[in-house]
Amino acid sequence: MLIIDVLDEFKNKTRYQLKPGNYTIGKGQTCDIILADALVSREHAKLIVQSDSATISDNKSTNGSYVNQERIGDDYKLSSGDEIKIGSLSIQVSSIREQKQTTKPRPKAVQREVREVTQLKQKIHNLILDHLDLRKRTNLHGMTADELRVEADKATREVIKANFPSIPKEITEEQLIKEVVAEAVGLGALEPFLEEESVTEIMVNGPDQIVIERNGILEFSEHRFTSERSLRGVIDRIVAPLGRRIDEGSPMVDARLPDGSRVNAIIPPLALNGPTLTIRKFSKKKLYIEDLIKFESLDENMAQFLQLCVEHKRNIVISGGTGSGKTTTLNILSNFIGDEERILTIEDAAELQLNQPHVVSLESRPANIEGKGLVTIRELVINALRMRPDRIVIGECRGGEALDMLQAMNTGHSGSMTTGHANTPRDFLARLEVMVMMAGLDLPSKAIREQIASAVDIIIQQNRLADGSRRITQIMEVSGMEGDAILLQPLFEFKRMGLDENNKIRGKYMGHGYAPNFYRELEEGGASLDRKIFGDAPELEQYEKSADQMNELANRR
Repeated sequence: MLIIDVLDEFKNKTRYQLKPGNYTIGKGQTCDIILADALVSREHAKLIVQSDSATISDNKSTNGSYVNQERIGDDYKLSSGDEIKIGSLSIQVSSIREQKQTTKPRPKAVQREVREVTQLKQKIHNLILDHLDLRKRTNLHGMTADELRVEADKATREVIKANFPSIPKEITEEQLIKEVVAEAVGLGALEPFLEEESVTEIMVNGPDQIVIERNGILEFSEHRFTSERSLRGVIDRIVAPLGRRIDEGSPMVDARLPDGSRVNAIIPPLALNGPTLTIRKFSKKKLYIEDLIKFESLDENMAQFLQLCVEHKRNIVISGGTGSGKTTTLNILSNFIGDEERILTIEDAAELQLNQPHVVSLESRPANIEGKGLVTIRELVINALRMRPDRIVIGECRGGEALDMLQAMNTGHSGSMTTGHANTPRDFLARLEVMVMMAGLDLPSKAIREQIASAVDIIIQQNRLADGSRRITQIMEVSGMEGDAILLQPLFEFKRMGLDENNKIRGKYMGHGYAPNFYRELEEGGASLDRKIFGDAPELEQYEKSADQMNELANRR
């Protein structure tokens, strides 16, 4: 088994755990390891992974492949600690582990057996669909999901008994029935991963390849769909209950599973690999601020401050990259909103699950097949202002709705919250300005920045770090304007101190020694606040100095 880490130019790490087999590396969408870099060829290199060794070969690429700064040709044997350079990206060989086996495998025989089982499942699957199609004229449409699964189970047993008196020894009859029924009326090969808590993301790249993220590590699964028809059926079963569609006229769709897990699907002709499905699982366990502290996503002082911000109706924006945990943090912070308040949530695909008794959830709608019926996030925000909300929570601002969100924050809807994509708080302000311009109004930049400075109180920056951990790296106050620039005051920050022996990022949460401006307003109103949670500036300076000394000492070693 080969474990490698792919590092981009920002040192973000993606880990691959590769079982014995052949893998292609390149920027082509059919590659097993896709490297999005202009200097990488479509099929740049090949990896051959065996039980106790691995070799890499350059595939006559334009810019070559390098291992430990030496250009390679064919069959270069890799060792733990090797660094592979392809284009501007670095691939680090973390380890090569031997997989002990009690019997010597026979690859061709195993492949033939797997193929036989897959073909059998496909034949049974088609017969089951034909059987169910005959019943559509009766009571099939009126069945619940559980009743339909019972009917499919019964039909599968009848089909196997009538047409397949013997089945391959590699699979039991009960397991075969379970898998066929899952593909016919359920979610097929995805069901075991949806039940497994440690799996956080599922990526289906066509019927023949399923990749999962387990504990922050990408793994290629041995599970497959029997056909493209089967995979399309799973996608249709996900989107149909939501009133959405996916076909050649509308080949992309965002949806959700009943448990709130986020789903994105894209099909040919846009997806060249075949129907492609991405599922970001929703945690079955409801999380609270104590869980974020336990996961070291923030510390107790930061948690205390954010609770105070929500309770005292500060307008909060959570900024971060894809998969950094923005929606999870938004859900957790919403727990501090009072039960007496009327809350309106607005999302593309409803994910937020608020516990308060007075919550109204709104969801945008795509256009129908005639191109009509489109309802955007912006239209929902405008309508929400007429629904007497105490707070407005937008799942994500990504367009012209940002202008209406800012106006809501400035006109009596304090305590509103949203998320947005950006790498830093300063980047988010620049992106927010662009989103306001997308509203189509010809507003000068200074007027937009004044709206932002007046509306947004706190920016929370959340990042997914190279070791897979999700942390709140900065909390900043928007403290006003100076000239044409928006002022940001750092309040808390995660200071990094290198890596530990397990390659996990070490660091500490520090306050910058400054309390936000609104603390004075709250104290004048009679609130008793603890300013000690922000630490003091001399302590921070001393910590930065000691961190620099430790890093310098580590580099010398």
